[in-house]
Amino acid sequence: IHLFAWILFVDAISVIPFAKLRADGKPFRYSLIKFTNIGTFIGLNLVFIFVIPFLIKNGIIDEWLSSWYKGRWVGYVFVANLIASLVTLLMLLPQFAALRLKFNKQLFYNMFGYSWPVLVANLSFIINENLDKILLGKYLPNNIANHDVGIYGAVCKLAVFISIFNTAFRLGAEPFFFSHAKNENAKQTYATILYYFVLALSILFLGLTANIEIIKHFINSRYWSGLDAVPVLLFGYVCLGIYMNLSVWYRLSDQTRYGLYISLVGAVFTIVMNIILIPKYSYMGSAWVSMFAYFIIMVISYWLGQKHYPIPYKLKSMATYVLVSILSVGLSFWVFNRNIYIGNTILLLFLLGIFYFEKDNVKKLLRKNA
Repeated sequence: IHLFAWILFVDAISVIPFAKLRADGKPFRYSLIKFTNIGTFIGLNLVFIFVIPFLIKNGIIDEWLSSWYKGRWVGYVFVANLIASLVTLLMLLPQFAALRLKFNKQLFYNMFGYSWPVLVANLSFIINENLDKILLGKYLPNNIANHDVGIYGAVCKLAVFISIFNTAFRLGAEPFFFSHAKNENAKQTYATILYYFVLALSILFLGLTANIEIIKHFINSRYWSGLDAVPVLLFGYVCLGIYMNLSVWYRLSDQTRYGLYISLVGAVFTIVMNIILIPKYSYMGSAWVSMFAYFIIMVISYWLGQKHYPIPYKLKSMATYVLVSILSVGLSFWVFNRNIYIGNTILLLFLLGIFYFEKDNVKKLLRKNA
């Protein structure tokens, strides 16, 4: 508990300098520090779990030093995490040096009013992400609960590829959205960004599904019976990614309370529908609930955004690409039974179609940025 508290403390005070790096448009340094954190964490885990036991077993390290080692103590994971967080903090010292402490009462109230709905909304998203696994264990019969929770947890890992893509986009895009908010053509820029983001998501959605026979090897073969849930979960993350992009309207217009309302709708839907569907449909019920929860908040955000902060999105074109990707996934996954060759042929045809219809738009963008 003490280690966990220190990890939270160090990570919390690292948030502001990380935010400054993003605001200053320094993605390379931001990425370097993040990757260093991950590398340190993984490296130390390998040292604690494999290297030190090997050295002790072969008598390479001193007996006094080996007496400090606690064998398979789970706390080493937290020790590695804390050291990685401290290394990150050290790398952020230049950003701390540039900060000047000054309390502004009005700014504090403005920040609090802006951020507390975002905080509660994020807690609601945590519910959407994790509660289904808890409810599966609670509402399934004891003889199958652990088995089905294991399957669902494993297939969720296969869907995480789009989640990672969404997170990477959000970290890079949010500072851009705020820095361009006062530009004359800001709304048109946001519309263009979402358009190509949807294109990328559609390609990723179809590409992952077409190659599910390769990707499935990331999980144990005893969980492959749950692969039918993967396209459903992937499309849920497609909807979540679009929602994250759409959420620019309430962030830029200082109406973050709407983000709270939207996320609460999603959380309530997730809880109620999981309780209804899990006893009958098990983890497939949870997968469909997750997908529809993200679809609902995406639609609500678009509808409210067009009322309060209208952005000229190319709705018909985006919807067409998404629908074609859904139909293509259906063909690849269910009609042709996950055949990797047919799936990738469909993916290639989809890419050629995008190239055909988008070549003029791409040329215009390249000319504009030349």
